[in-house]
Amino acid sequence: MAKIIMTVDDSASVRQMVSFTLREAGYDVLEASDGRDALNKLNGVKVNMIVTDLNMPNMDGIELIRNVRASGDNKFVPIIMLTTESQNEKKVEGKTAGATGWIVKPFKQEQLLAVIKKVLG
Repeated sequence: MAKIIMTVDDSASVRQMVSFTLREAGYDVLEASDGRDALNKLNGVKVNMIVTDLNMPNMDGIELIRNVRASGDNKFVPIIMLTTESQNEKKVEGKTAGATGWIVKPFKQEQLLAVIKKVLG
C-alpha cells in the first residue's frame, strides 16, 4: 500500500506541483488549502507525512504543527515545512513547534523527494 502524504499550501499551483511530484514517485496525496482545512481532513485519517507551507490564511503552518503534535493519530508523523521563509528564527520556531525538516521554496522536485525518502526510510 502506498504511503499517504498530506500537502498543505494556500497556493493551488504549489499544491498541484507537490502533489504531481509525490504521485509520480508512487505516494498517495491528500491536499489541504490551509491549517484549518488540514486538521479537518486529518480527523480520523492516518498519514505517513505532512508537507506544509508556513504562511497561510486561517491557520499557519506553525499553528498546524502545534495542533497535530498536541493529539490524535498523527501526533508523531514527520512534518516538513515547505516555505519561502529562510530566517533562522522562523526555523527555530518551526523546530520548537515540532517540525521534522525545512525546505525553502522554490524547490527542486529531486530535493523534495530526497528529503521525503530520507525521512520515511
